[in-house]
Amino acid sequence: MSLAVVGISHRTAPVEVRERLAYSRAEISRTLHRLLNGGPRAEAILLSTCNRTELYFASDEADAVESSVRSLLAERWPEEPGIGGYLYTHRHMAAVEHLFRVTSGIDSMILGEPQIQGQVRDAYRLATTVEGGDRRVVGPVLNRLFQQALSVGGQVRSETEVGMGAASISSAAVDLAKKIFVSLRGRHALVLGAGEMSEVTLECLRAEGVQSCVVANRSFDRAAELADRWQGRAVHWEALGQELPRADIIICSTAAPHPVLTLKRMREALPHGARRPLCIIDIAIPRDVETRIGDEPNVFLYNIDDLQQVVDDNLGRRRQEIPAAEAIITSAAEEFWGWYRGLSVVPTIRALRDRGESLRRAEVERVLRRLSHLSDEDRDAVEALTRSLMNKLLHSPTVAIRKAAGNGRGLDVLDTVRYLFELEADEQRPDTADRDPSDPPIERPLQPDESIT
Repeated sequence: MSLAVVGISHRTAPVEVRERLAYSRAEISRTLHRLLNGGPRAEAILLSTCNRTELYFASDEADAVESSVRSLLAERWPEEPGIGGYLYTHRHMAAVEHLFRVTSGIDSMILGEPQIQGQVRDAYRLATTVEGGDRRVVGPVLNRLFQQALSVGGQVRSETEVGMGAASISSAAVDLAKKIFVSLRGRHALVLGAGEMSEVTLECLRAEGVQSCVVANRSFDRAAELADRWQGRAVHWEALGQELPRADIIICSTAAPHPVLTLKRMREALPHGARRPLCIIDIAIPRDVETRIGDEPNVFLYNIDDLQQVVDDNLGRRRQEIPAAEAIITSAAEEFWGWYRGLSVVPTIRALRDRGESLRRAEVERVLRRLSHLSDEDRDAVEALTRSLMNKLLHSPTVAIRKAAGNGRGLDVLDTVRYLFELEADEQRPDTADRDPSDPPIERPLQPDESIT
């Protein structure tokens, strides 16, 4: 079984590409079901955030799954030369380390940003509810991988200072606004959206002394709840045009699939244009603000990619913690990989013990037929004795098989064990000639409901 991840991120694709490949919760469920329903047997988890869309999978048919993933992503970007130039693939150990870096915030646009851990957790939980045809899409491999990734993310944040200080996307947006106005005290802010990013934005704005904060959202109740929490004011979405002329700062973070702040709407609210500087920061994916607004006089429009320079100015201390974080990630990845290699030996160990038990039972039954005078208590003693002998005889081979899997010699040892104990005919064994040397040898597909410890 091969592990891999295919995706794009802020490191490989601009915002106009990433926004096209952003998936809502409903779309994630449909995509996972479509990918695996009737296709290659695999486990899969789709992670979609502002800065990345990645599909992690484990399968014995990795090439076929990867081809299907690339085709699905390409449907959302049919233009030439196509999406392929933006996509990356990490396989085997590299996929494990990549996920651990993502969850720890090491691979984020905002180094150490805390939101990504919750986003990974949400993606994992959502995938566990999806059925892929006649099977679950999250089996023992990705279950173990993502649980350990979340643990690693927590460990990095608790044992290093990679997440110290304010350097989230929201705080970077507020810092960018300060470059326009020098001070935000006495300014009027308008926040579009009422999700987690908007809440962090309100917290940062209040910390900078913004005089008033107005929250507009499709759900007025959610906007009211958020505004009340941060001493702001909520307005109905239909009243947005009345608030635009009063705003000095507009920060947008909705989940709308199309721009909610268009040039037409802007000109209707400001028919004579902006009479004073207006800072608009669009941190949504897909983008909330029509790009033509940035050409209007006195309007300073920034999107999520523009925040990188602001972030770079504040991350010196966090960068110093990267080696310590990487050490934790490397250690955890090696631990997971040892467990993962061990999966390859489970069917052989099971087959070895099943064969031993079959031989033991046949011999005991043969002998007991000749010893019909034995009492039930004596018969139980014979059963216990032979079972104990079998377990002791198979204990050392079992330990040796697991040890060999951990140090990369599993394939040779499995071949020997299968040959010595006649566990599997040569023509029934999978072809391993083309397998990657670092990939655990697999004798049959691991079933999704198998729990391996």
